[in-house]
Amino acid sequence: MNYENNDKSEGPIAKAIEEQTAKLPSDVFLWSALVAIAVSAGLKIAGRKHSALFVGQWAAPFLLLGIYNKLVKLEGHDQNDKG
Repeated sequence: MNYENNDKSEGPIAKAIEEQTAKLPSDVFLWSALVAIAVSAGLKIAGRKHSALFVGQWAAPFLLLGIYNKLVKLEGHDQNDKG
């Protein structure tokens, strides 16, 4: 890979990830975040403080993955590849 030529096209790994990610419905990430919050609350009520904190931290990454999923669906590969 030559990074010095200022090439802004995506590599094969990013393309493969986008193709697979675009297949998932956006609701999967929202529901995953809500389940993580509910499980975290349940663990907290059950007195499992550390487990509750661990699982509760999953909500933000799930929501960020949902944003990435939506961007991939709206924008797809970069403009250089659409040519």
